[in-house]
Amino acid sequence: MSYKHILIAVDLTDECHPVVERALGIVARNEATVSLVHIVEPMAMAFGGDVPMDLSLLQQQQFDQARERLQSFAGRYPQLGEEQRCLAYGQPRQELHRLAEEQGCDLIVVGSHGRHGLALLLGSTANDVLHGAPCDVLAVRLKKPKD
Repeated sequence: MSYKHILIAVDLTDECHPVVERALGIVARNEATVSLVHIVEPMAMAFGGDVPMDLSLLQQQQFDQARERLQSFAGRYPQLGEEQRCLAYGQPRQELHRLAEEQGCDLIVVGSHGRHGLALLLGSTANDVLHGAPCDVLAVRLKKPKD
C-alpha cells in the first residue's frame, strides 16, 4: 500500500525520536506528504475534571512552551518545515482523528509504550487513536527510559 499523507504524533520527549525516524522512512519510500503534530491537553483534563480556578494563564504558558519545544524538536529534521508542524489543543484521540480527516491523511504514526496490567486497563494514547481512526495507524514501540 502506498501512503500519500502521513501524520506523525509526538509528545516532544526524547524517547519519541524513533517514531519520527520510522515515519520519515515511510514518507521517503512513498514520496508522501508529512505533518508533525503535538497535542496540548487542557489542564482540567490532566487534573481529572473540574478545577475550581481559572487556569487560562497557565494553559497559555503551557501552549507557548509547547510551541517552543515543538520548534526545537522538529529542528532535528530538515524535511519538517514550519508549514508541516502543527500544535493542537484538546483531547489527543479526538484531535488526531480531526487532523487526519481535515488533512486527508492515510496514516497516523504514534509511539506506544506497550504497557501491561493497570496501565493497559487505563488505556493509552496509541490505543485511543487506533479506535475510530479514519485511516491506518502505526504504533511504534518506544523503549522505556533508563532510570
